[in-house]
Amino acid sequence: MNAAVKLTKIGNSTGVVLPREVLARLRVSQGDTLYLTEAPDGFRVTAFDPDFEKKMALAEQIMRDDRDILRVLAQ
Repeated sequence: MNAAVKLTKIGNSTGVVLPREVLARLRVSQGDTLYLTEAPDGFRVTAFDPDFEKKMALAEQIMRDDRDILRVLAQ
């Protein structure tokens, strides 16, 4: 899906109005947070926090590696 968007003045800032179809594909609505990350071919807009995903992957690795220790601590 390709969509052209226009920059719009919002108070002293500049905003982008996303088409309804884009919001539906991102599964977001007004008030949700989107994350803008730089990519080799430009920028990427996502509905998930890439830093949070990295932290969760690290937590899963720790839980896998230290399963026995965590089991003892849970008792």
